[in-house]
Amino acid sequence: MIDNLDLKKLDARDAYELSRLRQAVGQVGFLTVCNTGLTADRINDVIAAYQCFFRLPEHQKRLVDMAATGSNRGWGASQSEQVDPTVNPDFKEVFDCGYELPLDNPYRAKNLSVYAPNQWPEQPVAFREIVQAYYVDACGVAMRVLRAIAVALGREADSFDQAFDTPMALLRGNYYPKRPAWAGEQDFGVGAHTDYGCLTLLATDGAAGLEVRMPDGAWEKVQAEPGVFIINFGEMLEFWTAGQVKATEHRVVGGSHERISVPMFFNPSFDTNVAPPGSGQVISAGDHLTKRFNETYVHLQTS
Repeated sequence: MIDNLDLKKLDARDAYELSRLRQAVGQVGFLTVCNTGLTADRINDVIAAYQCFFRLPEHQKRLVDMAATGSNRGWGASQSEQVDPTVNPDFKEVFDCGYELPLDNPYRAKNLSVYAPNQWPEQPVAFREIVQAYYVDACGVAMRVLRAIAVALGREADSFDQAFDTPMALLRGNYYPKRPAWAGEQDFGVGAHTDYGCLTLLATDGAAGLEVRMPDGAWEKVQAEPGVFIINFGEMLEFWTAGQVKATEHRVVGGSHERISVPMFFNPSFDTNVAPPGSGQVISAGDHLTKRFNETYVHLQTS
């Protein structure tokens, strides 16, 4: 079962809600959350902005094609990503943007792909403004969830905060078209995978499509209306908490309706060590994320 939690109660450190959160992160690795302060109207506006962009003629979208870069900033055409190497590339379009480094930030001199400059289309006119404003607010919600998780796991509420001073946070718009008639058992909107980073905060248009691998091995559908968020966790947070938080496999098969989703992949700063506490290991968050991106994006794939 995938639980729906109340973020206002988690903010208030409600004991019962924290116990539900501890169970959800450790047993299932997926939950939904309401009362975040981001309303259905706000999410609908964000989804509408992405929808307008994805409906542009292809030649306009190619003006910000990430395939022309050495990073994952801008538009990605259908089949430009392959999260599961055992099946065909993913049947979806994406638009990715990330954290914009201040001019005096020391990471600028390192030319790291996870902090690459964003590409912004000229159309739709308000696209950049809407997406950038949502980026900031989504990061804020993700941080609140992480603080609640820290408390639920018996840590100080701010124990993750310092690691997110320069977040490798990636905001994406996903456009899943109707599943084509030719699609077979090797074709997915996005193939089965676990997320790579820390925490994923997913807004959707309410259409079905996402499926989660439950503890018993069965695939369970999960959906949420605009204003309610689906949350799951990535490999980094599983390392970082020594398995107290579970990174869970999920996929999008696709169906008879178009679907737009907007995940915020909330990841710590490049130099963060996300190895299990006290293990003596070093797992660089930036190295891990760069490696996984290079395996996934077709234009970045390495041999």
